[in-house]
Amino acid sequence: MSGLIGKKIGMTSIFDENGKNIPCTVIEAGPCVVTQVRTSEVDGYEALQLGFDDKKTANKAAEGHAKKAGTVAKRKVVEFQGFEENYKLGDSITVEHFTEGEFVDISGISKGKGFQGVVKRHGFAGVGQATHGQHNRLRAPGSIGAASYPARVFKGMRMAGRMGGDKVKVENLRVLKIVPEKNLLVVKGCVPGHKNSYVIIQK
Repeated sequence: MSGLIGKKIGMTSIFDENGKNIPCTVIEAGPCVVTQVRTSEVDGYEALQLGFDDKKTANKAAEGHAKKAGTVAKRKVVEFQGFEENYKLGDSITVEHFTEGEFVDISGISKGKGFQGVVKRHGFAGVGQATHGQHNRLRAPGSIGAASYPARVFKGMRMAGRMGGDKVKVENLRVLKIVPEKNLLVVKGCVPGHKNSYVIIQK
């Protein structure tokens, strides 16, 4: 799937032609530079490696790789497949790659929420009522089922632990508006990640 790398700016809302208020996310999409062209003869598959957001400092390897494309080292580099156009090394792809009204898939790293208990992490109800001699256990996980047999805790048991920070993909988000002069893409609904986090937009 072809696409672009973007940066989540934040959320807002706009009104459609019927006066309905639609929540939406604003993304700075591109411009992305083609930093490498994968070919079937050399790499065994066809793809474009795109770079986004200039690095202030980079090592010699990153600088040398970007120099071949006539650009500077990039903070985010991702490969995409399925481009219909024949882009060359050093070409720039802008937000005009998308059109208003089409649907896109957006993936990113969700917000990290730290170490959380089972009530917040998995939606457990807790012990509930303070009956049967319960005391200070309203948010406890309860029994995990292990006894002398099987004498272990099964893998995948829902317990307390780190929450968030996972790769999440949201599919079929409609493109509401494109602002080419500011490289902005406005999509309906919410997108994973915190403000200024990188997202991958695929069409």
